[in-house]
Amino acid sequence: MVKSYLKYEQSKIFGLVNSSTSNAIWSADTDTSRSTGAGRAIVPANEEVLCWDIKKGELLSRWKDNNCRSQVTAIVQSTTDNDIFAVGYEDGSIRLWDSKIATIIVSFNGHRSAITALAFDPSGVQLASGSKDTDIILWDLIAEVGLFKLRGHKDQVTGLEFLRAEAPRSKEENGEIIVGEYDSSSVQGGYLLTTGKDALIKLWELTSQHCIETHVAQTNGECWSLGVSPDGSGCITAGNDGELIVWSIDIDGLGRHSSRMDDNGSRFLHNRGALHRTGRDRTLEIKFHPRQDYIAVHGSEKNVELWRIRSEEEVKRSLARKRKRRREKQATDGMKMDLDAENMDPVETNDDISSVEIGDFFVPYLIVRTGGKVRSADWVKQKASNVVQLLISTTNNQLEVYTVDTTDKARKSKSDEASYSRALAVELPGHRADIRALALSSDDRMLATASNGGLKIWNIRTRGCIRTFECGYALCCAFLPGDKVVIVGTKSGELQLFDVASAALLGTVTAHEGAIWALQVHPDGRSLVSGSADKSAKFWDFEVIQEEIPGTKRTTPRLGLAHTRTLKVSDDILSLRFSPDSRVLAVALLDNTVKVFFLDSLKLFLNLYGHKLPVLSMDISFDSKLIVTCSADKNIRLWGLDFGDCHKAFFAHQDSILQVAFVPHNQGGNGHYFFSSSKDRTIKYWDGDKFEQIQRLDGHHGEIWALAVSRTGNFLVSASHDKSIRIWDQTDEQIFLEEEKEKELEELYENTLATSLEQDEDKDNEVEVGAVSKQTIETLTAGERIAEALEIGMVDLGNIKDWEVARSTQPNIAPPSRNPLFIALGGISAETHVLTVLQGIKAAALQDALLVLPFATVPPLFTFLNIFATKSMNIQLTCRILFFMLKTHHSQIVASKTMKPMLEGIRGNLRMALKRQKNEMGYNLAALNVIGAQMNENTVDYVDDREGDECRSTRKRGFVQVA
Repeated sequence: MVKSYLKYEQSKIFGLVNSSTSNAIWSADTDTSRSTGAGRAIVPANEEVLCWDIKKGELLSRWKDNNCRSQVTAIVQSTTDNDIFAVGYEDGSIRLWDSKIATIIVSFNGHRSAITALAFDPSGVQLASGSKDTDIILWDLIAEVGLFKLRGHKDQVTGLEFLRAEAPRSKEENGEIIVGEYDSSSVQGGYLLTTGKDALIKLWELTSQHCIETHVAQTNGECWSLGVSPDGSGCITAGNDGELIVWSIDIDGLGRHSSRMDDNGSRFLHNRGALHRTGRDRTLEIKFHPRQDYIAVHGSEKNVELWRIRSEEEVKRSLARKRKRRREKQATDGMKMDLDAENMDPVETNDDISSVEIGDFFVPYLIVRTGGKVRSADWVKQKASNVVQLLISTTNNQLEVYTVDTTDKARKSKSDEASYSRALAVELPGHRADIRALALSSDDRMLATASNGGLKIWNIRTRGCIRTFECGYALCCAFLPGDKVVIVGTKSGELQLFDVASAALLGTVTAHEGAIWALQVHPDGRSLVSGSADKSAKFWDFEVIQEEIPGTKRTTPRLGLAHTRTLKVSDDILSLRFSPDSRVLAVALLDNTVKVFFLDSLKLFLNLYGHKLPVLSMDISFDSKLIVTCSADKNIRLWGLDFGDCHKAFFAHQDSILQVAFVPHNQGGNGHYFFSSSKDRTIKYWDGDKFEQIQRLDGHHGEIWALAVSRTGNFLVSASHDKSIRIWDQTDEQIFLEEEKEKELEELYENTLATSLEQDEDKDNEVEVGAVSKQTIETLTAGERIAEALEIGMVDLGNIKDWEVARSTQPNIAPPSRNPLFIALGGISAETHVLTVLQGIKAAALQDALLVLPFATVPPLFTFLNIFATKSMNIQLTCRILFFMLKTHHSQIVASKTMKPMLEGIRGNLRMALKRQKNEMGYNLAALNVIGAQMNENTVDYVDDREGDECRSTRKRGFVQVA
């Protein structure tokens, strides 16, 4: 009988606030009933997107597609609907999410590598995406298709922004520029501004689909970010060495160009000069505040720089001060100012500020020091006018909100320390550094995770963090019997005891002179052993110490450790294990060997040689018969504990294997199944008797540092460099080794097939504009489904036709036998089945699926398209397929004589169907106009309503035109 195993599947993810793969976005609360006023943070978390309530530090929702394992690399919010977000992934796919219900609206797949930039157009119906594959794709969100692909950049796209072709109506009021609302309907086609790592800034006209202007954006070789002012009249690009280049955008010129009034090759982007940040690193983001006063700029250091845009009045005052100082300096130098100089003064003080340096307009305002290296910053759009708030996501797994004082008093004060403060933070649900050790309590309800500087206790069922302690650089940890105390071994050689109930540090024991790499509690629960880099293993007994309470004669009991024995070895100890029967102690050394000692006498029992690099972890089976060792040489070895014989050595992972652990009680009974985790980001499940891999668990996006298996064997916990803690539950689903091997081979084949198809595509990459297409396994299977439906549909049509011909002579003839599929689907007709198959394919994948079809299937497809046109079955889809196939196979169709009558028939039927629809739409529009006119007659106009409409324009400070 074939042996079966039970499958493990990922069930929970926690411990992650945000990952550093993508930008974070602040969004206003949409649900006013539970609003806290601070808004939400939409952040990446490996393959998920998390939505945090910033004030409560509470997780509101998770957006996860179960079919997607790639990391999130870009997030952008819709310009018109605040509930809709576009999320780009590492595999080049884009998904549109509705944040209210946390579900996918539509998904696109057109890029061949990670998405780096996303932008919605002002009307919110188009989306532009830039990728590491250097392409820019424009997507139509209504029709759910890719419109076209723009090629021009020679390296990854780093910035994307839509530009309005018309300048907004603006007027001056109290010295401030008031920017009116944009009329997005008046924008024709529009323009796209892009930057790339190739240091180019390009301006694309979307109606003609070509690049109308290209400049070198940075002098130092790479352009990493683009920020466009809210009114679209200027932008800033940034690269390495803290260099920022300011550009002015001629919006009026773009408006004239779009209406073809001015087409004399004029330039719309003008370089206005360079600014320099205090940080010399690569600039990751430039964010203009919606109120247009401030700009946030940051690199990958622990700070965000705020710059202020001065108004024209301030610039003039600053120029006057400079002139005054210059005159005073000349006077002190003894130079008498003659009459001519006096006469020149009015010319100097004229209002023309076009010759002013860019540094007089943009001034550094403040440097906000953050709690970690900054990955992303976004402005919090709140109503208060005297402060601005900044949401910052850092690379060490936390979110912070800083409040910056912008009152005139704060602006004039020289000391900027007091002018900002950290208002809110989301930091408790995760560690700042990588988790290096995991330990489960004896009842499997609590989990201890230890990292550099922190120990956290979690409730496994609720995924909530119960306790947080500060500790040293933790390398190992364990629950002591009773689950009330956790012990942590640190890099500095200390053992720290923490009380979970009182959340206090009980005591610190300086145990070793080197790092404590391993510790384990004795199976009887009365002592423990610690192994260190100082070449010794020390045994400790638990004892209760009576401590005096200061100022009184009373004492209080406290748990302490008493050192009993020391085992000296020849090299650093990396791992230790007691055998469950308490007979032996196994010690893994830096010299690639494992030494097994008798526990009572500490005499050497076995020497296990064989690994080429140090053994990083080991475990002993629960019947004390097997020991499994894993090493940096990527191999696993299984040894018998009776004679030290190596049962099997096998290559297990693609990188160093960091941890192995036996499952205590598997359904086989002997407990010889074990898990291994590696730097290659996978966990593998093995049968220790057959030496076979049972299952591979994928999911982590970084090295898996620690692994812990529950006492019952029902679940295991893993912690990784991607900062996430994942729980894998045992399910009732059975798996068989042969099936798993087949699945892995299929997966490998599909991956190689998809990559080979990608290489075949786009051979002609010199063309500036291309069609959006990407063959995936999904599109290939969709193409096969269409071909199959056409084949059985044509057979059925032939049978029905023959039967109808025969029935004209023999009225009582029996109907023909049809394909069982049609009967199973309720006796549907062939054309209904073909249409159902075509409708079942996503709009975004339809064109790629049609490209799979050979030319031989075009006549049958056109036959069905003719039937659809005759019967008015989904005319929109019919037209789309027809036009695409005509465009794709144009030369073959023109050369074929048999296709002409068929196309004539389709044209006639389609025109009739379209005419019917046109008449229907015209009738409906006329009816709506009549209803609208009747409603206008019956409503009363109030004066204050009209005034309110006129006044409803948003007040915004204008981006100062330096031109």
